[in-house]
Amino acid sequence: MELLSTLLQEAPVPGSPGGHHLTFLLVTLASILIATRLLGELAQRLGQPAVLGELLAGLLLGPSVLGVLNPTDPVMEALAELGVLILLFEIGLHTNLKRILQVGPAAAMVGIVGVVVPFAGGLLSMRALGISGITALVCGAALTATSIGISARVLSDLNQLETDEGRIVLGAAVLDDVIGLIMLSIVSGLAAGGTLTFIGVSRTAAIAVGFLVVALLLGRLLAPHLVRLIARLRIAGATGGVSLAFALTLAAAADFAGSAMIIGAFAAGLVLFATPPRREIERAITRFGHFFVPVFFTVVGASVNLRSLLDREVLLIGAVLVTVAIVGKLVSGFAPWWFKGNRMLIGVAMIPRGEVGLIFARMGFATGALEEGLFSAVILMVMVTTFVAPPWLARLVPVQGTPQRDTSGLSELVSGRDPE
Repeated sequence: MELLSTLLQEAPVPGSPGGHHLTFLLVTLASILIATRLLGELAQRLGQPAVLGELLAGLLLGPSVLGVLNPTDPVMEALAELGVLILLFEIGLHTNLKRILQVGPAAAMVGIVGVVVPFAGGLLSMRALGISGITALVCGAALTATSIGISARVLSDLNQLETDEGRIVLGAAVLDDVIGLIMLSIVSGLAAGGTLTFIGVSRTAAIAVGFLVVALLLGRLLAPHLVRLIARLRIAGATGGVSLAFALTLAAAADFAGSAMIIGAFAAGLVLFATPPRREIERAITRFGHFFVPVFFTVVGASVNLRSLLDREVLLIGAVLVTVAIVGKLVSGFAPWWFKGNRMLIGVAMIPRGEVGLIFARMGFATGALEEGLFSAVILMVMVTTFVAPPWLARLVPVQGTPQRDTSGLSELVSGRDPE
């Protein structure tokens, strides 16, 4: 299983005392880049987003099969965390808060029901299975997400991105992710040792919401100066470098404030969304993301113990989570009863958990809130919901004409296709 890893670790040291560690890191990164590109391409040819291929690459490279990638290695964990921050920065850059208001009550209803029903269903079902406390909260919270990248990609391919249904889905998905990130900040605070009381939860929520509001207000004041700085710099890569530095600074500020770093990275994207060079910033950040984001997905995949997926209890929990995840989002599609359009399409488009669900799962596993079996069950839920939505949507709405391409870097990173 771990032959290549053992051979590399036992190889003679060519130079410095830590030379073989660098060699092993280089081989690991090369393996990740090759495996994610090949399996991502295979996933796309099968009509699935590249993220599924990248998860599979992690499973193959991880301890369960080849043993090339150690997901607990500090360097790999750091690279994966950078991948998460870049991904959340991209989501922020893709989030138009005004769009939620423009599509009105329908998107708000879909978004709120799409959080409340899956979360409550997940929490109650986990308690029915004998799982309680912070673990049940993490499982419930992981069900609330909707992948903006995957949903936008599939809707664009079906020429539904600019329809009423498409606008409602994107607005609701944005709302889901904003609420979900706040929930993630609360749950991560509790998992890190916070108290599961009304006061404790309220305090963590207030910090997360307060930081987001303050970051947006101050960021709007700083954004014009940042844009002018970027315009004055003539050196190649200035746009991406300065913008990423801004995101990392806000992520660090969020951590110092007692919130989650991803809240800071997300806030940075929200701030820069309204700036004139947003598209240029998004393209520049996507270049960083092509390296770091697949590393995150691969590390998550490598953390899954394939043997645990053979356990009947894990499969049962995974099946329950999948059922609640699908039913909860379908219910949200039918929540705006006054809407006369295709509500089934809305519900199905809300199903993919994708990259946001993986962030929840990784956080739960890293903090110890999810043990190995439950982590595998949550990953199974993410993979199944991400897998079933694209073909289901294709059956609901046959492709007609030329697809309306979503040229966002987020869709490119998650779905794997270069924008046209």
